[in-house]
Amino acid sequence: MTCASCAAQVERRLNALDGVHATVNFAVERAHVEHEPNVSPEDLVLAVEACGYQAAVIGAAHEHPAGHASEHADVPAGQLRPRLIGSALLAGPVVALSMVMAWQFSGWQWVAFALTTPIVVWGGYPFHRAALRTAAHRAATMDTLVSLGTLAAYLWSAVAVITGSGHVYFEVAAVVTVFLLAGRYAESHAKRSAGAALRELLELGAKDAAVMRSGPDGPTEIRVPIADLRVGDVVVVRPGERVATDGVVIEGTTALDTSAMTGESLPIDVGVGAEVLGGSLNTTGLVLVRATKVGADTQLARMGKLVADAQAGKASIQRLADRVSAVFVPVVLVIAALTLAGWLLAGQSAAAAFTAAVAVLIIACPCALGLATPTAILVGTGRGAQLGILIKNPQVLEAVKDIDTVVLDKTGTVTTGVMSVGGLAVDSGEDPNTVLARAAAVESASEHPIAAAIVAAARAADLPVARVTEFSSRPGHGVTGVVDGVRVDITRSAAAHETGTAVEVAWDGRARGTITLTDTVRPTSAAAIDELRAMGITPVLLTGDGAAVARMVAGEIGIDPANVIADVLPTDKADAVKDLQAKGRRVAMVGDGVNDSVALATADIGMAMGTGTDAAIEAGDVTLVRGDLGTVPTALRLSARTLRIIRQNLVWAFGYNVAAIPLAAAGLLNPMIAGAAMAASSVLVVTNSLRLRAFR
Repeated sequence: MTCASCAAQVERRLNALDGVHATVNFAVERAHVEHEPNVSPEDLVLAVEACGYQAAVIGAAHEHPAGHASEHADVPAGQLRPRLIGSALLAGPVVALSMVMAWQFSGWQWVAFALTTPIVVWGGYPFHRAALRTAAHRAATMDTLVSLGTLAAYLWSAVAVITGSGHVYFEVAAVVTVFLLAGRYAESHAKRSAGAALRELLELGAKDAAVMRSGPDGPTEIRVPIADLRVGDVVVVRPGERVATDGVVIEGTTALDTSAMTGESLPIDVGVGAEVLGGSLNTTGLVLVRATKVGADTQLARMGKLVADAQAGKASIQRLADRVSAVFVPVVLVIAALTLAGWLLAGQSAAAAFTAAVAVLIIACPCALGLATPTAILVGTGRGAQLGILIKNPQVLEAVKDIDTVVLDKTGTVTTGVMSVGGLAVDSGEDPNTVLARAAAVESASEHPIAAAIVAAARAADLPVARVTEFSSRPGHGVTGVVDGVRVDITRSAAAHETGTAVEVAWDGRARGTITLTDTVRPTSAAAIDELRAMGITPVLLTGDGAAVARMVAGEIGIDPANVIADVLPTDKADAVKDLQAKGRRVAMVGDGVNDSVALATADIGMAMGTGTDAAIEAGDVTLVRGDLGTVPTALRLSARTLRIIRQNLVWAFGYNVAAIPLAAAGLLNPMIAGAAMAASSVLVVTNSLRLRAFR
């Protein structure tokens, strides 16, 4: 595809199939298609081929050919350079002879004719071929305008030379072709730069891995392709190698560089029991990693798919540009014809009428319009991935501008989520070890952070953790189970506790003791809150903990006590978000747990901590890979900056065409200047988008 009209044409053809909803992205040359089971991938490919283009179904994100978006089917990037250089060398003498009268000699027009012919035929071949292809399917694109304009100037001039009468426009045909090739070449390189972040992400994965496999003489180390890795394999990772898959360290210690995936600049120390991500760079020691997720299930592959899907999607703001592009080329052809007729009817010379009509054809190409939105999304989402921010769809960018409230889940978001037992108070006559051991036995069946802390405390004290039966859980209230033949109930304490969360342990209908648990506030949380307030955004703390604990944490990170919502059951978190929305607030919700997923989906923007559960990540619009609250204001600022770039691009693209077409029709634009302006317009839009690569 060479312009937005091409994309619109393919999109219309795909959507003409029953049960198909497709969006085609010009910048990344991808179609995202949702279809009924009765439509096969082969049907989709045939539909694309029916309108004169080629298509192939791509596999998982990690199989996507890096750099594909930088090449046009008709003008591969490798062919643009020789065509551009050859045409430019030939065009120089043509311009000199045409523009400098002192250099003109008898028969110079024939020399210009000879030099221009290879420029138009060979240099401009990609444009003419694409124009013919689309014409065969009764359509018109940017290439139609380019081909008509340059061929009209060339053929007019050829007839004038052969007949010996009339003005020649060889310099127009030559220079416009050179400018268009230069613009396409610059655009191709700029688009490749725009997609660099995603390519770098996809290339992080190791190509093969050293794996311990059982042999006749015991475990032996062999190298296998990544595709052959299985869950449970033990992978050997040496210094300088990348971890091949998500897994857990089972032997050794090292420091892993995860900067390319999480934006974390400093290597992270890991040892036995630590979870590691595929794509991380091992910097120092040798470690053995047991694979827990492989292939498309790894976080790196999921990140790549999320970013690729976001880049292939469309923001709502692009719909207007698409609608304009769909009718733009036919309208321009009509305007060019009316310009030619108007000048002739006004009594002007055929040469003047022809010049104005050609200028209209060339200046009006809607390239910039088609590139305005997708290139900004391409660079913005790619830069986000480098910073550990995964934006799942382009609509998020438009929702960000109105966000005035950020609701923060406490545990695992503001705090580390790693709780520890801070105190144990038992009733008179009770044995502290018995209370803790029975509580740990019941909690061993739960996955809640409180449960993990109680079990860890019991094991640290070398207490036996007995088997629990008849276990049941009431989210937000507590758990119960039978231990040693006794029904043990663990419930959240009704009494407020100033230093942490308190749970009561009871059996035989009587309270036996209270366990107090504390959680550590993340070191970056206070700075993130300060930054949000500086952006004019109100931070709100939302937690199921008691008001006393919530106020203590809020005070530590700088949230106003009036903006603390405590004692909220997991099922009621979404209602708390709705209440804020009912007051006219535009809410972003940040959370990490299963119990946050409904609230994340309810909020205007859901931000899931990447260290959290899959359910939360699926429900969120944005994933914060690093699990660091400091990335929340960064994500909001990046989204706002990307949206601002999109608007700048669209204002320029629309404004350029609205202003330029009347000037060309009025005869105030030389076709050569029109060609240069059209080529520069596309490059300007892509270059403006590339500014996002420098976002900090």
